[in-house]
Amino acid sequence: MTAGAAVTATAAVAAAIGKNLTVATAESLTAGMVAATLANTPGASGMLQGGVIAYQNSVKAGVLGVSAELLAAVGSVDGAVAEAMADGARRACGADVGISTTGVAGPEPHDGKTVGTVFIGVASDAGVASFQYLFSGDRQSIREQACEAALERLIVAVSDVGYRS
Repeated sequence: MTAGAAVTATAAVAAAIGKNLTVATAESLTAGMVAATLANTPGASGMLQGGVIAYQNSVKAGVLGVSAELLAAVGSVDGAVAEAMADGARRACGADVGISTTGVAGPEPHDGKTVGTVFIGVASDAGVASFQYLFSGDRQSIREQACEAALERLIVAVSDVGYRS
């Protein structure tokens, strides 16, 4: 975990707890790094519901409910897939906010997407959205950048959702 990710995770945990919101993750590219970074933060038990590591499309479809037709049409590295993953995590874990990561860490392109292509998905009562990034560096660096981007998006998502009583 990078120092930047730790600081961002601390802010995300505080923001979610401050609004009494729960969070769930769905991770392909980062393979649990986002959930682990949140869990390394004091107080995370007050907001982190759980997460799904969905490295394979069969898990994306079977556990998170991502449409097999969508996966067949666009592949696993796509904004609509990231949105469906985030929504699936939210539903599977009973959370207020779902955050997801999917992308290509390399060393080879995947599903027609270049190395460094990453999509972060967010789902909440406010709706679903995805955000595309193009990171550079080696495999580990791309995964770390994706983790930090997901945590940044989580802070924004939590701020967009109202307080839960």
